[in-house]
Amino acid sequence: MTDAPAVQDPEEALIASRDLDGGRPLEPGKQVPYGHVLYAAALLGRSPAEVVSRLTALGYADIQDAGVPFPDAVGLDDAALIRREGYRWSMQRWIDVAEPVSLRQLVETAEHAGRGPADVARRLTALGYRIGGSGPLPESPDPRDVMLIRTDPRGEGSWLGWGDEVSAAHVLEAAERLSCSPHAAATRLASLGLRLPYTPEAEDERLLTVGDTYGARWLGRYMSPPMGHVLAVARETGRSPQDIVDRLKALGTGRPDGPVPESPEEDDFVLLSENLDGCRPWLRKNTVVGLRVEYILRASLATGRSPASVAARLAELGHWLHGNAKLPEAADEADIRLLDTMDRSYLDEVHLEKVLRSASLTGRSPADVAARLTALGHTLPDEVEYPDVRGSLAAS
Repeated sequence: MTDAPAVQDPEEALIASRDLDGGRPLEPGKQVPYGHVLYAAALLGRSPAEVVSRLTALGYADIQDAGVPFPDAVGLDDAALIRREGYRWSMQRWIDVAEPVSLRQLVETAEHAGRGPADVARRLTALGYRIGGSGPLPESPDPRDVMLIRTDPRGEGSWLGWGDEVSAAHVLEAAERLSCSPHAAATRLASLGLRLPYTPEAEDERLLTVGDTYGARWLGRYMSPPMGHVLAVARETGRSPQDIVDRLKALGTGRPDGPVPESPEEDDFVLLSENLDGCRPWLRKNTVVGLRVEYILRASLATGRSPASVAARLAELGHWLHGNAKLPEAADEADIRLLDTMDRSYLDEVHLEKVLRSASLTGRSPADVAARLTALGHTLPDEVEYPDVRGSLAAS
């Protein structure tokens, strides 16, 4: 290895330095990257051909060739596109002109520059680079593009490349990470030239929207759409419930927890809404303890059905009632108030302190509370004797 040439002229010192700052010189005998030439030309307001001539005069004869003529002039904005940013690129500062520009390089460059991928692709092509993909790219910038094409967010992760097929699960996972709608993620991925297992449709936005709050707005991977959601979207779009389920499956979600009715009954929307008002949020299936009896009683009062009829219809729609539960013949507000004080399911015994708490909150005697809970199917210890005296701290 020969020593770097001594340079006195400030411009030549900059051209011949690794970092284009007049500091550490380029290694003699090592090829000068194409990007180094373009960036030096932009910094000095010179043509790339002039930079090459001066490098050659300084003894740097091996200069990377793009296979096309150098551009006549390079602006700083354009030259910045070829510089790889961040600590990861400390060993390779420039996009390599010898290789097609990868999708990852393109979207990272677009993000850093605040420019659209299509604009970046055009400018890189004008500067002598080859884009690895073909077809139209989005004109609008979107900083989420980088994370959209990551298939593994850990460490350096792995990345989608030009023309790769994207799974429906990846769309849902990326949307969840980025807090954007899955439909927006799908359409952006398709615009970047990636292949999806389905064609994004405008109605997908509505099909995947289940809530209004952050973190519970869209259906995610493996999530089963609530039956109320399926029926509501079918009603709004004029499509059949089964068609909605099939489309959601293609979009990567799970299936509803129960059989899909061909057409809903008149009060199904009330029965399936958590607030019994026919609107979302929709009732989700509890796979551990089943329906709460107080919900059935409230639904009975809201619809005029008997508790048994409510439970039967909800069972047809995929919801179930625990085997120990005992439904009264008619709904009673007093039972609802009592059950609202309980934090025990039918899987647990109701111990003395829970009975006393419920008695205090409802103004009923512990003996009355214990008897009514037993009648509704809850299990209480046999050895306890409950006083027949009312509490004085009944809730208003």
